[in-house]
Amino acid sequence: MKVRYGLLIDYEYCTGCHTCEVACKQEHNFPVGRWGIKVNEIILENFNNRVSIDYLPFPTDLCNLCSHRIQDGMLPSCVKHCQAGCMKFGPVGELAMEMEKKGKMVLYTPK
Repeated sequence: MKVRYGLLIDYEYCTGCHTCEVACKQEHNFPVGRWGIKVNEIILENFNNRVSIDYLPFPTDLCNLCSHRIQDGMLPSCVKHCQAGCMKFGPVGELAMEMEKKGKMVLYTPK
């Protein structure tokens, strides 16, 4: 059975530095306006009139988890360069077990 890989993003710790975006664009030579991963800023005001800002790296349909890098035993470029260390790459089953430990995480699997 073929192992299915994914990307786990813990957006509680994402600092919004955009290095994942830059690394992906450079790895794939994407032109302006195209991303394999795009960092979204989410600003919310809660019931105490406090503002919270979350950053959510969002893999797009152009993301293939750097399949050429994976074949060579390397991490996807976004994971390798993530300064906050909030991205993990691995088998989907293992990443799903990581999600059981805490909230504010998303799991991405390409088509």
